[in-house]
Amino acid sequence: MNELELEIKKLVISTLNLEDITPEEIESEEMLFVDGLGLDSIDALELGVEIQKTYGVKINAQNEDVKEHFASIRSLAIFISSERKAMSA
Repeated sequence: MNELELEIKKLVISTLNLEDITPEEIESEEMLFVDGLGLDSIDALELGVEIQKTYGVKINAQNEDVKEHFASIRSLAIFISSERKAMSA
């Protein structure tokens, strides 16, 4: 398992108080909202704030790509990695 993906899984669990699930039980490609993990818009806001704090990335809610970035753990990891690279360039 990718180290960043594992970190994000732990972040999702701790931020949203998902006590009945472990990081290993979350598939990296699993949808986070509605189907899949079943998160909602409030969860998205909380998770977005925590990701910005933890990884120092900016998330623009007006950007059309936001839904794609938050689609799965893997897409979040790709987004965070690319934002970190852009910031350090």
